[in-house]
Amino acid sequence: MFRRLAACLLLASSLLAGPAKADERAFDKAVAEFRALHRAEMRKAGIVGSSFYVVRGGQTIIADHLGEQDAEAHVPVDAQTIYHWASITKTMTGIAIMQLRDRGLLTLDDSVVRYVPELAAVHNPFGDTGAITLRQLMSHSAGFGGGTWRWRDRDWQPFEPKSWAQLAAMLPYTDVKFRPGSQFSYSNPGIVYLGQVIERLSGEDFEVYVDKNILRPLGMHASSFDRTPPFLLPHRSHSYYVRGGKRTAAPFDVDTGVTVSNGGLNAPLPDMAKYVAFLLGDPRRAAEYDLVLKRASLEEMWRPQIAAGEDFTQGRMAKTTWSGLSFFLDRSDGVRIVGHNGDQNGFRAYLSLCPDQGIGSLLAFNTETRGVENDPSNRATAESRIALATDRLCKAG
Repeated sequence: MFRRLAACLLLASSLLAGPAKADERAFDKAVAEFRALHRAEMRKAGIVGSSFYVVRGGQTIIADHLGEQDAEAHVPVDAQTIYHWASITKTMTGIAIMQLRDRGLLTLDDSVVRYVPELAAVHNPFGDTGAITLRQLMSHSAGFGGGTWRWRDRDWQPFEPKSWAQLAAMLPYTDVKFRPGSQFSYSNPGIVYLGQVIERLSGEDFEVYVDKNILRPLGMHASSFDRTPPFLLPHRSHSYYVRGGKRTAAPFDVDTGVTVSNGGLNAPLPDMAKYVAFLLGDPRRAAEYDLVLKRASLEEMWRPQIAAGEDFTQGRMAKTTWSGLSFFLDRSDGVRIVGHNGDQNGFRAYLSLCPDQGIGSLLAFNTETRGVENDPSNRATAESRIALATDRLCKAG
């Protein structure tokens, strides 16, 4: 909306007030419908606790906290409640790689074996493992499988490998499943390998590097990795599984070990709102945000790298779904959507951005339900139905 000269101010108001109010009414209606859906689905599915934020113009304009962070002690969810963000951590891992690239320490088309020589032991029937690049790892096109712990026997285990030595010992028994760069396949170990690159080039543990270079600069002071610091422990959410209508508790406050770069982040919603504000950008804070990552480099991460098909994080099943560099890209009724989700140890979380509209949302659950048995995409769950409904807010906002 353009500013007019003082002489035209009344005319401008009469011309623009109607459409602006109509747009706001459409957004308010979309919010009301979302809130009704959110609450109804939670009740029906038996979800213990959930939070939902909308960020626009660098400000949180919606902050909903529902249910309990501890079902046994009946502690309600509030703004201090710390959720586990699982694979949304991967977006920070990608940002860390881009920071190192911008500092001249690597290029995205470098071989990962150059920085993690142990990976040369991987069995690659398609050629030289040394040809696998950082870019392919970031876009899930390197050919590695999905699970980090290959011989597990349950959904997720709180005893992920504690040290790199354990994973390194498994590398001779790890195989490349398709020709690198030829297709998409979501890979957790690929991101763990990127975590090793970050540690070896920076000389710091992954958690320390991200704290210094992403969390602290953005003011995310209540965020941490793996086991929660004692002073924040009262705010740490418990987590749950609901199977066949029965609720069971998941292990509390677990350590993701060497897989931390793949899914170790814990944070309350106000901290994550600061992260969303950074991702969306604000010209007034460009200098501050550029200290974390320049806008051009962030936009580079949102360029399509390889088609992701039906394996998109929120299950939209759109032909336009692509894997970028540590983010997923989609279009819904012409609206560009950038995002990632997380699913681990009873938590489900969703980060969704509509950069062209300048609006983003965060949705977190401390309960993992199952819709249709043997549905690995989880599209039939209450959490997925709620997450998909956030698209309407972008279109209305």
